[in-house]
Amino acid sequence: MKETKQASASPEARAAMHEMMAAFEAFKGANDARLSEIEKKASADTLLEEKVARIDQAVGAAQARLDRALSDARRPQLAGLTGASAPSTTSWSPSPDGGGLEEKAAFEGYVRTGRELGLELKAGLSSASNSGGYVVPPETERAIERRLMATSPMREIATVRTVASGVFRKPVSTAGIASGWVAETAARPETDPATLALLEFPAADLYANPAATQSLLDDALVDLDEWLASEVEDAFAAQETAAFVTGDGVNKPRGFLGYSIVADASQTWGDIGYVASGAAGAFASSSPSDRLIDLIYAPKAQFRPNGRFVMNRKTVSAVRKFKDADGAYIWSPASRPGETASLLGYPVTEIETMPDIAANSHAIAFGDFQRGYLIVDRAGVRVLRDPYSAKPYVLFYTTKRVGGGVQNFDAIKVMKFAAS
Repeated sequence: MKETKQASASPEARAAMHEMMAAFEAFKGANDARLSEIEKKASADTLLEEKVARIDQAVGAAQARLDRALSDARRPQLAGLTGASAPSTTSWSPSPDGGGLEEKAAFEGYVRTGRELGLELKAGLSSASNSGGYVVPPETERAIERRLMATSPMREIATVRTVASGVFRKPVSTAGIASGWVAETAARPETDPATLALLEFPAADLYANPAATQSLLDDALVDLDEWLASEVEDAFAAQETAAFVTGDGVNKPRGFLGYSIVADASQTWGDIGYVASGAAGAFASSSPSDRLIDLIYAPKAQFRPNGRFVMNRKTVSAVRKFKDADGAYIWSPASRPGETASLLGYPVTEIETMPDIAANSHAIAFGDFQRGYLIVDRAGVRVLRDPYSAKPYVLFYTTKRVGGGVQNFDAIKVMKFAAS
């Protein structure tokens, strides 16, 4: 299970928090005026609609700045052997005989000059492949994984497991053993056993190919571990997040929206259940928040305490305008740094690869993603130095193996934007 730590509040995070709170108060005032005008005239003034939209964008921008500030605070920095000023925050330490330092020095020599002495060679997975490479030191590998944890929203909410094989197999019980009441002297007939299913999570290759000039590599003040981790983090995080949401499982993880999605009343193991929004490509015209409450109560009770909403920022913008029966807004901004915005009391995770609201789209998900979705990391990150393909640049073909899929189909539900 992954470790979760609350990031300290930086001045930038506190400023973004104050900006977001002020923007949200202005948004509530403008939206209240819009709703009041709709009640009186059946429509709102165009200028007022534009004002609400502008303030809503300001709230979203402040939330994005706050998220970036907290992400930067969680992102580990590496201290290089050649004068990098940032202290190391990884849990790696050299072995008593200096083997760890020798390993790191050997890798740095390979990155800077191509010197291969002391490195472990990894052959390509296929006999026709020339994509072999060298295993990076544990410090750099863990730095890449921890930076991905800070930038990939799915990694923050799902279960992440590191494995040594290419396929992780997990047996699960889809139906428990039968039981019953009997009298003291009555016979005890045999009960039905549990129904087991075997889930497989194959790890697929994920790669990035950052480039550097030889001048950068020759600069003794540049921490190459930090440079490599920062170069691949955005590329890996973007590809991973898209696959964890909508991936089809072919040479990539299978996203939770990549499974068969059926009406929740008909959902069986292997399917994701949905709750209808009440209108085609939109929320119901009356009491739209009621359908969000239906979505909250679609999972069983054991999945709600750790439940959360997942949607993109456009959908957040839509639900931010909703009120409950008492006239209170159902969306609330984070009250302090380190927390997240909430909807009907449950945290909201913004993932941009979630679909937009449209006819028959599944734009909102809710559930316990830690119990519902599993991310599998194959241990080991490989780097192949290529000074020939793009001269005068040196390319670093970096690969890691990642898999993922739903591990509990009862823990995640989605909203389908349809009448039924």
